[in-house]
Amino acid sequence: MTRRHRWSARRALALLVAAAPPAAAQSAPQRAAPPAVRAADYDFDDSHFHLTNYVQEGTSVRDYLRIMGTRVGRSTLFGIPLQQTWAYANSGSYAPTYYLQSDAPLYYYSFTDAFIAMAYRSLSPEQRARFDPMITGFNPADMYAAAHIRRVLRTFPGVFTGIGEFSIHKEFVSAKIAGEVASLTNPALDSILALAGESGLVVLIHNDVDMPFAKAGAEPVYLTQMKDLVRRHRNATIIWAHMGLGRIVQPVRSSASAPATERNLNFELVVQGILADPTLGHVSFDISWDEVQKYILATPETTRRSADMINRYPDRFLFGSDVVAPRDSAMYFAVYDAYRPLWTLLTPDARVKVSRGNYERLFDAGRTRVRAWERAQGWVAQGSTDR
Repeated sequence: MTRRHRWSARRALALLVAAAPPAAAQSAPQRAAPPAVRAADYDFDDSHFHLTNYVQEGTSVRDYLRIMGTRVGRSTLFGIPLQQTWAYANSGSYAPTYYLQSDAPLYYYSFTDAFIAMAYRSLSPEQRARFDPMITGFNPADMYAAAHIRRVLRTFPGVFTGIGEFSIHKEFVSAKIAGEVASLTNPALDSILALAGESGLVVLIHNDVDMPFAKAGAEPVYLTQMKDLVRRHRNATIIWAHMGLGRIVQPVRSSASAPATERNLNFELVVQGILADPTLGHVSFDISWDEVQKYILATPETTRRSADMINRYPDRFLFGSDVVAPRDSAMYFAVYDAYRPLWTLLTPDARVKVSRGNYERLFDAGRTRVRAWERAQGWVAQGSTDR
C-alpha cells in the first residue's frame, strides 16, 4: 500500500469513527424514543400552550422542556398573535403585560411565527418530535391572511403542524384590536380554513359561543354562524378552544320548565348537538383554561354531567393547559392536576383519549398531511428530517 493510500485509508477510518455514535450513545434511541411509544410513562399531551405572553415575552423552549419533564409527552407550541400597546397616556410608567391591564389597543404581531419557528429549530431532532408548532401571527379579518400562512410555511418548511390559537369573537379582546373586527362571516376566515383543509393544518380557533351577559334561555348568538362556518370546511381538522366559553361567557342553563327548542338551548345541549351532528364530525373541543375547569368542576353534578358527555364522545375532546409562559412546574400543571375529579369519572378509554390519544391522532395526521403538501409545493428544508 502506498503512502497516499495509507493516508486515505486512515482518513476514511477516522471519518467512520467520527460518524459512528459511541457505545453508550447507541442505546440512546431507545431512551429518547418519541413519547407515543412510552404512553404509560406520561400524563398528557398539551393541545393548547402559549410560550409567550401579550408582550411577546415568556419561557424559553428549553425551560419549557424541563418543565414538561416526564409528565408531558408532546405539546403544541405557539405564542400570542396580539401585542398589548404600552400607551404612556393611558398607563404612564406602568408597563401592561396582559390585555386586562390597559385600555390601550392590541395589534397583530406577525413576528411571533418566526420566533416560534426559530425556537423550534434550535432543538435537537428528538426534542422537536415532542412539539407541534402553530402559526398564529395573522389577522383573520385580512384577505391576505391565507397568504401570510403560505409565506410562513414556505419560509419554514418542516416546522408547523397547524394554525392557532387565533380568535374571532373573544370577550374584552375583540373590541380592543385595532382595525376591522374579525367575524365568522368574513370571507377572509373562509380562505384561511380552505387553506387548512387543503394543506392539512390543524385549526385551533377561539370563538366565544355567545355574547357576554347573554340572556338565559336564548340561543347563543354566534352558534349558528360558527356551525355554518365549519360545515363549509369539512376537510379541515378543527378544534374549538375552551368549548366556546370565556370568563363571562358561561354555560348558562335554561330553566327546568323551558322546552328544549332552538331558542332555549342550554350549553350542554349546544355541545351535544354539535357532537351528534354528522356534518360536524371534524370538529373537536378542548377543555383547556382554568376558567373552563372552573365550570366543569363547579359542583359534583356539573363534573358528572361533563364526564358523561366525554365518555359518550371520547374521540372529540382534548386536554390543553392554556398556560401562558409558565414560570415553573406548579404553575404549568395546575390545570391538569385540578381536573383530577373529572379524570376519576372518565372510563379508562376516554381518559387516555382525552389526555393523549386524540392529540396524537389529530396532530400526527396533521404533520403527515402538511409535510406532504409542502413537498408538493417544493418547500422542503435542506437537511430536513421530514418529521
